[in-house]
Amino acid sequence: MKSADEVLGAVGFSVMTVRPGDTCVTMGVSDLPVVAPSHYLTLMENACVASLSEYLDSGETTFLTHSALEIVGSATAGAEIRANSRLIEIDGRQLTFTCDVYDGERHLAQAQIKRATVERLSFLARTAAQSLINE
Repeated sequence: MKSADEVLGAVGFSVMTVRPGDTCVTMGVSDLPVVAPSHYLTLMENACVASLSEYLDSGETTFLTHSALEIVGSATAGAEIRANSRLIEIDGRQLTFTCDVYDGERHLAQAQIKRATVERLSFLARTAAQSLINE
């Protein structure tokens, strides 16, 4: 990854149109026809990944290590929701982001997300080896 001075403060954005299949009732997590919380987190993660696209080295990627999600509003099918992220801290390989989700001007969710930079092939090799050991 490029130097911390270059990367710190990087911002990313992500947008999705809520479909009926994206709701809590369809996913079986409640009986409400509103966006399932997991979609807020996915949208925010996508914004985090987008913010790093020009800063990672070849073969490098990031992986979610922690999230703290707070939902403050909801949206229904048909809404176009958007997430933004800002990289606020770099500690070695650990990257910390603040994120928000909006429906228009209405604030729906906020989170602090931590992602770790990893070398893609090494990470996949370790994951495969661990899977074999646990069989």
